[in-house]
Amino acid sequence: MNKQFHLTKEGVEELKTELDELLARRTPIAERIKTAREFGDLSENAEYSSARQEQEQVESRITEVEHILQNVEIIKKPRGDAKVQLGSTVKLRNDGKTKQFTVVGTVEADPLNGKVSDESPIGRALIGKTVGDKVEIKTPAETATYKITDIS
Repeated sequence: MNKQFHLTKEGVEELKTELDELLARRTPIAERIKTAREFGDLSENAEYSSARQEQEQVESRITEVEHILQNVEIIKKPRGDAKVQLGSTVKLRNDGKTKQFTVVGTVEADPLNGKVSDESPIGRALIGKTVGDKVEIKTPAETATYKITDIS
């Protein structure tokens, strides 16, 4: 059974855009390979090796993105924001500091932009909690306790 990838609609659109860009890169890379082949001995041809390596990376990413898109489950906005779940945006407060996180699937996670994976330590700490609950968040830099002030 294939793993389901949880993504928001925006995350799916971003992956589709990335796939289009990757597919568009195929022809220029093939042209570079063709041109580099004409230089002769392929064993010592740096341009050829570089183009082949880029082609392998692009093809690998195309395969990965296509697999994700074929096995995607779109995260629906939670109904009734009683508990934190996949797709919830959570506001936390601690000593005057406010943080906001959106709980998303692993593919879409981007902690620097407030998107945490449901499988990350922060995501696991938040899932199932309600407004008013205290949450202990451990990061490499610190361990802090926050109070959930809003779930949307």
